[in-house]
Amino acid sequence: MSTPSSPLRVAVIEDDRQTREGLRLLIDGTPGFRCVSVFTSAEDALRAPLTADRRADVALLDVHLPGMTGTDAVPQLRERWPDTLILMLTVFAEDETVFTSLCRGASGYLLKKTPPARLLDSLREVASGGAPMSPEVARRVIALFREIRPPERADYELTPHETRLLKLLVQGHNYKTAAAELNVTVHTVSFHLRSIYDKLQVHSKSEAVAKALQNRLV
Repeated sequence: MSTPSSPLRVAVIEDDRQTREGLRLLIDGTPGFRCVSVFTSAEDALRAPLTADRRADVALLDVHLPGMTGTDAVPQLRERWPDTLILMLTVFAEDETVFTSLCRGASGYLLKKTPPARLLDSLREVASGGAPMSPEVARRVIALFREIRPPERADYELTPHETRLLKLLVQGHNYKTAAAELNVTVHTVSFHLRSIYDKLQVHSKSEAVAKALQNRLV
C-alpha cells in the first residue's frame, strides 16, 4: 500500500473511453494520486503482467463491462491482486449487483455521477480501510439487509445472571475476571458455566461464545 510520502496508486478498469480517460486525467492530475494502469475489460486486467510499477492500492472497476462483468471479476481480481482494494463504479445502483459485488469482496460502490472531489475522497477512504458508497447505494444496501434479517433471537432459557456471565465471556473475560466483574467467587462462575453449557449443549467456553454470537444471545 502507499505510504504518507508516496502517491495512492490506482488502476482503472472501464470500457467507455470518455469515462476511462476522464478518470485517468483526474487521478494523474491530482497531487497524491497516480494512475498506474488502465484496462478496457476485466479479461485484460487479469492477463496483465504483475510488474511492480503496475501494482495498485485501489482498482476502480466498472460493473457493466463487455465479456466478464465487473461483479463476476471481483473474486478473480482479489485473488490475482491480493493487495488491491476494489471500488465498484456503475451508472445505476441495481440491488443484485450491489449485493453480489460486496459479498464477493468489493470494498465500496459508487455511482459514475459521483463528483470528482468525492471520488478522490472515496479512493482515500477505501485505502484507509473504509467502505465508501454513494448515498443511493447505501440506502439500497440498508434496505437489502433489512429484508435479509438474521433469525429471531433463540431462547435457551438462560437466567439473567447466566446471560450476564455469557456476555462477559464473549467480551474476552476468563473465570477470574468474570467473577470479579460479577462480584462472585470463581466457584460460583464455574457452577453457572456448567448450567450454561448444558442449556446451550456445548462443551467449552469457545463453543459457548460461538453459539452466543450465532444466536444473538447477548
